[in-house]
Amino acid sequence: MGILTVTVYSKADRESLHRLHADAAYEIGGEDPSESYLNADRILRVARRSGAEAVHPGYGFLAENAEFVRRCEEEGLVFIGPDSKAMALAGDKLRSKAVLKDAGIKVSPGSGRALKDVKDATDMAETVGYPIILKISGGGGGIGMEIVEGPEQMDGALNRARSLALSAFGVSDIFLEKYHLGARHIEFQILSDGNKAVHLGERECSIQRRYQKLIEEAPSPAVDEEMRDEIGRLSVKAAEALGYVNAGTIEYVYSEGEFYFNEVNARLQVEHGVTEMVTGLDIVGEQIAIAAGEGISLGREDLGLNGWSLECRINAEDPLRGFLPSPGRVREVCLPGGPGVRVDTALRDGQPISAAYDPLVAKIMTHGRDREQAIIRMRRALGEVTIRGVQVNVPLHEAIMRDEAFMSGDLSTSFLSDRDVYKELARMRRREEQRKRELAAALAVAVTASEGALRWRTETFATEREMLGAWSLAGREGLQKLRLTYGHEIQRSH
Repeated sequence: MGILTVTVYSKADRESLHRLHADAAYEIGGEDPSESYLNADRILRVARRSGAEAVHPGYGFLAENAEFVRRCEEEGLVFIGPDSKAMALAGDKLRSKAVLKDAGIKVSPGSGRALKDVKDATDMAETVGYPIILKISGGGGGIGMEIVEGPEQMDGALNRARSLALSAFGVSDIFLEKYHLGARHIEFQILSDGNKAVHLGERECSIQRRYQKLIEEAPSPAVDEEMRDEIGRLSVKAAEALGYVNAGTIEYVYSEGEFYFNEVNARLQVEHGVTEMVTGLDIVGEQIAIAAGEGISLGREDLGLNGWSLECRINAEDPLRGFLPSPGRVREVCLPGGPGVRVDTALRDGQPISAAYDPLVAKIMTHGRDREQAIIRMRRALGEVTIRGVQVNVPLHEAIMRDEAFMSGDLSTSFLSDRDVYKELARMRRREEQRKRELAAALAVAVTASEGALRWRTETFATEREMLGAWSLAGREGLQKLRLTYGHEIQRSH
């Protein structure tokens, strides 16, 4: 687009690629987000100093902070996203649900207001019917959600949710909704310029851990063309009811053939790339064009879906230890490529991974003519990943890509526990550890045999040339035997 870029970074991100790729970069504070990425004063100071005209918030930290948007407006900066009024409305789950319910969009049965105390919550839950889920009105990212299966669990769950709400968001308003067992998470991407709004189809985001997405795809295996048109129309209606301008996402819970509005993501989504791959649009480019007052040039009739796309979020964490983060310094990085493969990352050799931030280190996306080809390409892409120095969740993605239910499109937000994926992952890890032990043993045998052969040849052969010729032949034969068993790894080890 020919636009010069300015970026900010914390001390922990001095070696990050985003700093190196920008036209200008400014360090704004320490590793703690409150000193850097959540510090609006320092970010705005950089904007003034650099002469920036607009701020793109990305998809974390202050991206959905209505107060930060208001500060940008006061400074005369264009915020690439909704205005502060729409941002505040979208971020208040109770208010946004009430507005959309009045607009004729179905929402899950629930309290519809903040809960007063445990008795109030228990009475509401009896009316709605167990199981229910507790949510923070001003929260996001799955933080503070608590599933309650009976009245005996309510006290502890409500206290935990309130405590987390205060520490994470500075609010204490908790509400409840019906928890839909076996539900799917489906969201619609929308674009609005204030005069016209369109949807770009749906994304399936049902495979999650701790209420946070792991795998996304577009389109959804559960949505046909008629459903897409209908829910897409409702999503556009939702954006209009909220006074929403720019790119956003309308999230739904899909259960037993019904779509229930869940929440608005008033920002660019992590998974926007899969929509780009099936529509051919540059969503970030569209965001900038809308913010610049250029409007939306395309109508819904121009936006067809081409093929299928998948995304796997590569996180520095250990799925077999409760997704415990794995901070450290990356020693080696090798990421996939080839037809239909896209990788979004800031990772490189020597990159430090901080425990202070989200563990996402890369997004691997594939595109195919259909879902089957996209899955096959993803399997290949995952097999090409090498990230050493930190634990990553690539084996979990490999296990999911070979799961029968996943391949058939039978998905839900409880997929990982329902399908015993962790057991398969544990078996895969044991096999990998056994393979490494066998490889190490084979190498030890090869080295010992070679040392013995060298001593024998030194005593037997008359000339150095004769000895080296026999040594080379024996070495090639030994390596060939090992390669037949262990492939390319033995070569890399040497």
